[in-house]
Amino acid sequence: MELSAKQEVVYHQAGARWNVMSGAVRSGKTYLTYWMLMHRMREQPAGNCLLVGKTEKTLERNVLAPMREIFGIEHVSNISGKGIVNLFGRECYVVGANDERAIQKIQGLTLAYAYGDEFAIWPETFFQMLRSRLSVSGAKFDGTCNPEGPYHWAKAELFDKADGENCCAWHFTLDDNPFLDPQFVAALKTEYTGLWYKRYIQGLWVAAEGAVYDMFDEAVHVVAELPQMQKYWTASDYGTANPTVFLLLGLGMDKCLYVVDEYRWDAIEHGGRQKTDKQLASDFMTFIKSHGVVTTWNWVDPSAASFIQQLYYDKVQRIAYADNAVLDGIRRTASLLAAGKLKIHKRCKGLIKEISGYVWDAKAQEHGEDEPMKVADHGPDALRYGVNGTRDVWQNWTKGIN
Repeated sequence: MELSAKQEVVYHQAGARWNVMSGAVRSGKTYLTYWMLMHRMREQPAGNCLLVGKTEKTLERNVLAPMREIFGIEHVSNISGKGIVNLFGRECYVVGANDERAIQKIQGLTLAYAYGDEFAIWPETFFQMLRSRLSVSGAKFDGTCNPEGPYHWAKAELFDKADGENCCAWHFTLDDNPFLDPQFVAALKTEYTGLWYKRYIQGLWVAAEGAVYDMFDEAVHVVAELPQMQKYWTASDYGTANPTVFLLLGLGMDKCLYVVDEYRWDAIEHGGRQKTDKQLASDFMTFIKSHGVVTTWNWVDPSAASFIQQLYYDKVQRIAYADNAVLDGIRRTASLLAAGKLKIHKRCKGLIKEISGYVWDAKAQEHGEDEPMKVADHGPDALRYGVNGTRDVWQNWTKGIN
């Protein structure tokens, strides 16, 4: 194996009960743990072993599949139907820690070893349960994560308490990985900006504060004319007392994603008059027909069950529940804006106004959570639905956004 100077240090010093690494994307943290896992499987005392990811699917993608390519299926098996993988001759339980219910998956286990992928996005309650399960003498935990806010539980419980004996912690930056193509590194540094640059490039535990899209510049991102489009989508944020917003998005021949137009119904601006689902569905169809286009997919706020049913009843085709991963959607939108790959037509006045005033919630930060203020956010919500939904189209234009 060929390791960087930082990886060599961690590999030889990771002998504590808790061994944790945080830092930039593509900085070599996860790759190092492939070799650490091989070592642990051979050296840890007898007992149960556990591998944890945000979900089983992300653990397979981030860890097990790459290990299988390096070591072969004879050393890294596929995950069985019982949620077990054979790793270098040792059986390991595989679980996802997607929400609070994941606690039930490890209750009663006695562990000699645990591995954690992306552990900073686990529920804290799952971490606390895991801590109580590592009860075999000599038990160890190895884990990697990207940094979150400065008040996050993972920083407080692990990184701030690292003493070199019970807990060892290391910080990685993108520049700690000398094996990356310099052009790739330069592109990645361009594509992440603001909060995401500090966390995903510099590897810092910093607060989300101020404007969410601090890179947004009307002179750059708002256009008066549109190029020829290859395909279209819609993204909708639904409200009753709150505004309903439909966005028409297009893929330009110049390989940019455009917000072509918006529809907005705000009951407050119309004397408190709310529209029914049937009326909104009719407006939705009229909005699309007014542009004379056929949409590839129509993503709708996943909480808008009654509106989605009305669209189905009215035989609107290709309706899909939007991906409501808030932080992923914000990060992807910010990266596309920073890369100059997302533009908005000047007619979308409501969206432009809301993006300019879209800010992080300072009170949520006090609890270690990254959340935008839930004020005038309907256009930005619809926009991230559209960005999340079109990821398979635009991710080929970028180096590191996913």
